[in-house]
Amino acid sequence: MNRDDLILLIHGGRIVDPGQGIDQIGDILITDGEIVQVGHTITESPSSREVLREAQHLDATGMIICPGFVDLHCHLREPGFEDKETISTGTRAAAAGGFTTVCCMANTDPPLDTPAAVDWVKRRALEDGLVAVLPIGCISAGRMGRELTDMAGLSDAGVVGFSDDGDPVADEHLMRAAMILSHELGLPIIDHCEDKTLSSGGVMNEGRLSTATGLRGIPAAAEEVMVDRDLKLARRTGAQVHIAHVSTRGSVALIRRAREEGTPVTAEVTPHHLILTQDRIYGDGREKPLDTNAKVNPPLRTEADIEALIGGLKDGVIDAIATDHAPHSAADKDCDFSLAAFGISGFETALGCLLDLVHRGELELARLLSKLTCEPARVIGRDRQLGILKEGRPANITIFDPDRQWTVNSRDFASRGKNTPYQGHNLKGRVMATIANGRIVYVDDSWPSCAPLR
Repeated sequence: MNRDDLILLIHGGRIVDPGQGIDQIGDILITDGEIVQVGHTITESPSSREVLREAQHLDATGMIICPGFVDLHCHLREPGFEDKETISTGTRAAAAGGFTTVCCMANTDPPLDTPAAVDWVKRRALEDGLVAVLPIGCISAGRMGRELTDMAGLSDAGVVGFSDDGDPVADEHLMRAAMILSHELGLPIIDHCEDKTLSSGGVMNEGRLSTATGLRGIPAAAEEVMVDRDLKLARRTGAQVHIAHVSTRGSVALIRRAREEGTPVTAEVTPHHLILTQDRIYGDGREKPLDTNAKVNPPLRTEADIEALIGGLKDGVIDAIATDHAPHSAADKDCDFSLAAFGISGFETALGCLLDLVHRGELELARLLSKLTCEPARVIGRDRQLGILKEGRPANITIFDPDRQWTVNSRDFASRGKNTPYQGHNLKGRVMATIANGRIVYVDDSWPSCAPLR
């Protein structure tokens, strides 16, 4: 059976669609890759009898049915770093995490700085990908920060934004020119905010632990100085700027003030910056002096920073939760902490970690799902098709059990990157099935009555 033949009836689940204010028990009927009916229990009628008879039924009783997750920030590594991840393995991991659309960063080899490079990724995603892949193009040629790319050509090739993520654009004149052009093109600048004169050589948050270990720290100011600079440029140019992986309370305060002043800014936070503090680098059981799987950029910060980040989600200062999925090979992490690569393989643990905030009463479920669905779709201008469950729209749907308990075992990851600080952790909440454009692309092993299409 192919997608065009598939008829699916998802029934009995709790439908939560924050973009439309829906929270009710009901059913969803899918045909030809589109949602044709959503809402209260779908009953057989003379007009629907044949369709329902042919439908594959998914019993979602006790589960949440929501729009497919949209990730604004991930690293699929292909081309150039296939030992870390490929579009095939990365999108399988995304599907396992409930993501039906992912925006891939441009720091590949070659980087996504030409229309040809973007076209290559789009073709490979169509051939090998299980979920939609939306490329992000480079701001500067070669990500060198010296001259702009052909941003208009990249826009025509289908990028959803521009970023040199992994590196900042240090030259403020170049960034200002990029903002002016991005504003004309109607696409966001996705901003990696880091002043490398302050962060150079740093491997963890600057503070108590960096002092105790004798390792160089990365101060909060390294992020905040650049956030402040680029918010001022955005205010003056009118450009839409999206601040990536916000990690400090100072950044939250700067973004809040900028929004109050009318600056066109959006922002994202990662699951690990919402859950883990710098103390996690000591690891569990302390088998190693420091856990390289907890080494990320920007670094894990403090409880005070986490409190501010959660507050930013609640009051709308932070629009989206993005994984910053950064898979690495074992060699990248199995080394001294100071030499290890930055990054966490984040697709497959995102929901389980984030639901901890819900179970602890720190974040409402609808708000969490809003930050994973309709709000990130809005950032990239895809809110008319992504992030909502509406008749006539593509059937991008995530089904999860908020109470399912499971233990993280990175050997089971679909991703090539096994680098997770959650190894062995017990999480509560698990994706049970993911439907991308009407096609079942992931089903949890514990749901044997439902099999993904091959």
